[in-house]
Amino acid sequence: MISDFFHPAVGGVENHIYMLSVELIKRGHKVIVITHGHKPDRVGIRWLLPSLKVYYIPFIPIASSATLPNFFTSLPYLRTILLREHIELIHAHASLSSIGHEGIMHSHLMGIRTVFTDHSLFGFEDAASILTNKLLVATLKNVDAVICVSHTGRENTVLRGQLYEKETDDPTKLSVRRSVYVIPNAIIAEQFKPRPSKPSEINYSVTIVVLSRLAYRKGVDLLVATAPRICLAFPNVRFVVGGDGPKLIDLLQMREKHLLQDRIELLGAVRHSDVLSVLSRGSIFMNTSLTESFGIAILEAACAGLYVVSTRVGGVPEILPQDLISFAEPEADDVFRAISEAITIVAAGKHDPMQAHERVKTFYDWRQIAMRTEKVYNAVIHSRQMDLMERIERTMDLGPFAGPIYTIILLVDCVFFLVLEWFYPREDLDYVEHHWKDDVLAKSKPVSASRHINE
Repeated sequence: MISDFFHPAVGGVENHIYMLSVELIKRGHKVIVITHGHKPDRVGIRWLLPSLKVYYIPFIPIASSATLPNFFTSLPYLRTILLREHIELIHAHASLSSIGHEGIMHSHLMGIRTVFTDHSLFGFEDAASILTNKLLVATLKNVDAVICVSHTGRENTVLRGQLYEKETDDPTKLSVRRSVYVIPNAIIAEQFKPRPSKPSEINYSVTIVVLSRLAYRKGVDLLVATAPRICLAFPNVRFVVGGDGPKLIDLLQMREKHLLQDRIELLGAVRHSDVLSVLSRGSIFMNTSLTESFGIAILEAACAGLYVVSTRVGGVPEILPQDLISFAEPEADDVFRAISEAITIVAAGKHDPMQAHERVKTFYDWRQIAMRTEKVYNAVIHSRQMDLMERIERTMDLGPFAGPIYTIILLVDCVFFLVLEWFYPREDLDYVEHHWKDDVLAKSKPVSASRHINE
């Protein structure tokens, strides 16, 4: 597994990589994680329970845990790690992970197969999306398989990454590559079992919980616009908002302006190990995202027994049955309507938290996700591998401007690799021969990634 986004940073991608790695280890595979270092001293090799080995290479992130794309600087590190660990397949995660893109580019030089998982949706118009998409196209030209976390995410990735090819019988027609798969996220349902509330703790009949990164993409402006209206229309409703980000100041100003300090509680950043305790305080979960590929927070809330209200964006409609969630268009009036309907449903006792938990825990399971991912790995390992000339031809298809630039980068990468092969011969590497004992792993119990980090 290789990505800029991994623990000790906390997020959906980080937890996905960790849980998938643990399940693959339990299925008999050897898994390591390669990511960038973290200040002040998290550089080098670390172990996470139950037996996950993590390489923190000494790269410094520039923004939001992402490192600067440098193409060649990572090759000496990755070559040494991949060869000494006897790696056969690289699984890169996230479009904004520079080290993931570089790992896919370098791995072909060592005969290592590649898989890429896209976790987010991106647009096509703003400058950041245009640059990211062009980098993604260049990377996916030579990747062996692509995994998306939702069908909507698959459509988005296919368009952004140009994952289509000419049909053999009719070259004028294009079809989506067969090596593009959809495998969703999952949760450990036992960690989100609803907790019965004590009567002495209930001050309001309905509590709405919001757990999100407080950023524009998460629709915090919609929350700012609708929360005062909801508090005015329903005197027995209060909000509990967890999360941190640039939009926190807007929430604080809204609360001060409407004198809602006793109705809207702002918790700040919430650790993953504390998510259940926050969710247990409410009966409705509110998601106002403007774009969402999957929405793991929605799944966690539904598993914890909350009724979900969400904007109808991205892959969110694919997550839950319609009787467990109400949808709204991403506009203030419709969000207010959906919240009003949800309050009516919950107040009337039409939503059973335990029944919702029992249903949701059968939908998503990390063991099933690992089995499906394992099938993708097997298909990649047994597929034909591209040679250098085919990679060059695919790269030149990027266009008259980007094609030659990326082809030069590819050729320089090959020359740099040959220099390393001569300067640091493979026979001089210190190969890893001893691995974690399987009987130790068999006795361990599955716990969350955040708990491992905290311990």
